[in-house]
Amino acid sequence: MDQRVKPAPHEIRRTRAENPKMRERDLAAQLGISEAELVAAHCGEGVTRVEPRVNDLLTGLEPVGEVMALTRNESAVHEKIGVYDKVVTGEHTAMALGENIDLRIFPKVWAHGFAVEKRDGDEIRRSLQFFDAAGDAVHKVHLRPASNLYAYQKLVDQLVSSNQEPTVALGTVSEDDAPGELTPQTVEDLRDRWSKLTDVHQFFGMLRTLKLSRQQAVQMIGQDYAWKLDPSAVTTMFHGAAESGQPIMCFVGNRGCIQIHSGPVKSITPMGPWINVLDETFHLHLRTDHIAEAWAVRKPTKDGHVTSLEAYGADGKMIIQFFGKRHEGEVERADWRSLAESLPRLAEQSAA
Repeated sequence: MDQRVKPAPHEIRRTRAENPKMRERDLAAQLGISEAELVAAHCGEGVTRVEPRVNDLLTGLEPVGEVMALTRNESAVHEKIGVYDKVVTGEHTAMALGENIDLRIFPKVWAHGFAVEKRDGDEIRRSLQFFDAAGDAVHKVHLRPASNLYAYQKLVDQLVSSNQEPTVALGTVSEDDAPGELTPQTVEDLRDRWSKLTDVHQFFGMLRTLKLSRQQAVQMIGQDYAWKLDPSAVTTMFHGAAESGQPIMCFVGNRGCIQIHSGPVKSITPMGPWINVLDETFHLHLRTDHIAEAWAVRKPTKDGHVTSLEAYGADGKMIIQFFGKRHEGEVERADWRSLAESLPRLAEQSAA
């Protein structure tokens, strides 16, 4: 653990001024602080602290119009341009179900918020940035030329916090429950419950009941339901989907937010360890070298089984997940199933 004394706000601001081009996340890591602490240090200097009231935020964003929504984790950055519409508020889960911006949000995780103005030449770039208790980013909203600035300012005024101190009090983030003990009975129980799924949304409840992580479940279920792929399978899938023009669903999430793209992908650009999607309303940046395991996973539903492609990091957490685009009540697309089943498998499949 980093035991360095954390820099004072004025030192953070000075380092930021000396490194204007460095990404916030990288600069924070260099300073040994969280990204939330880096942003908070600029309160009163282009940054205004706002309350992370998710439901007020979502309803207030609708009139702002076109923006860019950004959700990321350590290994993937998911960006969608669109409007926050078809909003569903809720204490435990909130949603935006628009054509382009499609989010599942867990409000209790959101702990800190800021409205940020950053000068870039003659332009001022505006964004709303939200972080969890540990200071890690959960979601960001970047304004675009077509955004309604009046509606944005009204929203900031509505959410502004009485606390404008240039520091944040960080807390701990509760991790997932420790997995239970694995026994032959666990495998038998998992296979029985898995075989009886009728909806993909039942999957998480099944894992909680059995005290299993998602990765544990796919590792032990057996090759009729999940098979291990070569980590290159994700890149292969992107190229295959782009060439065929088929619409896919791409999920990237963290503790506080899951962001979804539904539609085709076209411009696939590798750059070093990154694979990038650079389409008109969808940008994705994925560190392929962070993929420790990739799996094709088959789940039963009342409409026949559906197939997902899932990539996990060395920490066992999911980095990114893909499905063929479908609506409830529809069977899985044949072209997606064919693509998923043709992806390169790992040469050595361990016995189930």
